[in-house]
Amino acid sequence: MQRTHDCGSLRPEHAGQTVSLAGWVNSYRDHGGVIFIDLRDRKGVTQIVFHPQQAEAHSLAQTLRHEDVIWVKGTCLRREAGMENPRLPTGGIEVRTAELKLLNKSQTPPFTPDEAGKVNEERRLEYRYIDLRRPRMQEILSVRHRAAKVIRDYFDEQGFLEIETPFLCRSTPEGARDFLVPSRVIPGSFYALPQSPQLYKQVLMASGCEKYVQLVRCFRDEDPRADRVAEFTQLDLEMSFVEQEEVMAVAEGMARRVWKDVLGVDVPAIPRMSYKDAMERYGSDKPDLRFGMEFVDVSDLAGQTDFKVFRGALDAKGTVRAIRVPGGGKLTRKQTDELSEWIKQFGVGGLPMVKIEGGKLATGVAKFLESIKDALIQRLGAAEGDLIVFGVGSPAMTVFKALGALRLRLAQELDLIPAGLWKWLWVVDFPAMEWNPDEKRWDSLHHPFTAPLDEDLSKLEADTGAVRSKAYDLVLNGSEVGGGSIRIHSPEVQKRVFALLGIDEQAAVAKFGFLLDALKFGAPPHGGLAFGFDRLIMHIVGTTNIRDVIAFPKTATGADLMTAAPSPVEEAQLKELSLRVALPQKPVKAAPPA
Repeated sequence: MQRTHDCGSLRPEHAGQTVSLAGWVNSYRDHGGVIFIDLRDRKGVTQIVFHPQQAEAHSLAQTLRHEDVIWVKGTCLRREAGMENPRLPTGGIEVRTAELKLLNKSQTPPFTPDEAGKVNEERRLEYRYIDLRRPRMQEILSVRHRAAKVIRDYFDEQGFLEIETPFLCRSTPEGARDFLVPSRVIPGSFYALPQSPQLYKQVLMASGCEKYVQLVRCFRDEDPRADRVAEFTQLDLEMSFVEQEEVMAVAEGMARRVWKDVLGVDVPAIPRMSYKDAMERYGSDKPDLRFGMEFVDVSDLAGQTDFKVFRGALDAKGTVRAIRVPGGGKLTRKQTDELSEWIKQFGVGGLPMVKIEGGKLATGVAKFLESIKDALIQRLGAAEGDLIVFGVGSPAMTVFKALGALRLRLAQELDLIPAGLWKWLWVVDFPAMEWNPDEKRWDSLHHPFTAPLDEDLSKLEADTGAVRSKAYDLVLNGSEVGGGSIRIHSPEVQKRVFALLGIDEQAAVAKFGFLLDALKFGAPPHGGLAFGFDRLIMHIVGTTNIRDVIAFPKTATGADLMTAAPSPVEEAQLKELSLRVALPQKPVKAAPPA
């Protein structure tokens, strides 16, 4: 059995040739004794015709149904005029069959690839091998392969070495939970699956490798979301003897190469924006720049009014920011009341707003703003039919974050995000640390190995909250697709950072002793970055669900429905690992009164 062509390659110029194809029966039609079958493989679909004159093949064809696997041999013919199918690349031809072999008979499938779009996701994941037969899924897997190859070629040209780091690591829980693997030979001890190769790639820089890259599987035991799963692929890189701009330039070049080679899209020079500006203008450290609705500081105007909500925020050293919502005046009172209630979850008291009607402020809190109406309309560039919403409160960062969430929601609900745009952005100068009010301590905004800016190092202990870091995130259309930093290569600075984070010397040695030792023996200045490879593919293929771009993903609860993992194991396996399972006890319901 041999194939001369795939099911997506035949064209009218192949007419007259003897060809052989193999694939799955995508559809079956009997037109008065002449049988038509659409044969599908991963490259496309070809129409196959069985005439009664070829008795043996025709007889067998009558038994074929959806998802049967067959091989055919016949003559490629042009379709009759008016019978072409312009929706298919192969729509100008058909294959008149002389021979047919049934390679495997399929039971009636729970759904066909054509029906998968109407089937719920759990059902599709349970029968993933059928779901993956869809042309869309085959296209996504092909794009994923293509992007990975482009990435590897690019970094090879840049002199990087692809080096594999271990999957069985020491547990150093920071942030998300580790997946633990029990050791059989050292009872009571555990490995952890890596959340990131961070420590290993820093050790590789201390080892003189200079340029490291890896497409690596990583694992985080956390609740998955639409753009996050417990098991994912990361593009990881690290460089020695570099400054921040050099790492960013290499990463930017990679993005430019992938978008050009895979999509045919030119990525221009990517602008920079400080974390401070991003938060004050968009309320997010990953702002979506495809639409406007930038925050405008109107605190000075608000201070000219007698509106108690404004005055109270300003007296508390807070802020008053405004957003112009194009066309937002069409929102009903019910909708605006719902928004006012919804935004309270972000720590602000409500959502003052006004509409522009007849060139004037109307509804909402318009009566309180009469003295500043002209200046307000002019500053925001508001037009007829717009809505102006105000973020009011203290501290200012709470207002920024609340307005940022509102900005995204309104843009989506009012369809203000243009299609087909690629808006890239580097966000830089992040705070090195942020205060954790619940635990009364400092946390790393990125991770504890991120270097502070040289000019801020002197105030590390004296003014910790004001210290900025050499960190940088790459944002695409409001999604963080990559992030990294210049690392701390000085043992003394690393100790100071650990101390601020509440990690004493004993704990630091226990968790990160091998890295601290590597820094002591001549580690060079180094930095790197990691891309979420799955997220990159999501953008390229235009999906918002990360499970669409992974061949065998877990569900939102971390289950593999196809293999029924996770699952119990035999008692003998547990005994060999010196483990005993203690399941949580279900609460006992009290007996009803007699």
